[in-house]
Amino acid sequence: MQVQLLKSKIHRAVVTGSNLNYEGSLTVDRNLMDRVGLRHYEKILASNLANGERFETYVIPGERGSNAIILNGATSHLGKPGDLLTIMSFSWVNDAEAEVWKPRVIVLGDNNKIINDRGL
Repeated sequence: MQVQLLKSKIHRAVVTGSNLNYEGSLTVDRNLMDRVGLRHYEKILASNLANGERFETYVIPGERGSNAIILNGATSHLGKPGDLLTIMSFSWVNDAEAEVWKPRVIVLGDNNKIINDRGL
């Protein structure tokens, strides 16, 4: 049997911009993606702490060190710069893996700098 568990989480990511005319997705600074193991085009679930919106999309890498979190396409209607997001991805794991599974989680502070790093 397999269960779906949290794989990656970026908590309290501040939205830095939006681009309605982009085809879709969420842009995330490549350094943050690497830190939690997110892959280019990986499906994510995001929740906006400011307005309660939840949405699924995929992640694309932003410039390293930019601290960018950019809502693209239709998702730009679900938040605005300054809103806080929780960005999550999930993985299917077997029972044996599930017993020792640890997600990769970071918590961000001012300017989307990592203030807490768990699960590495």
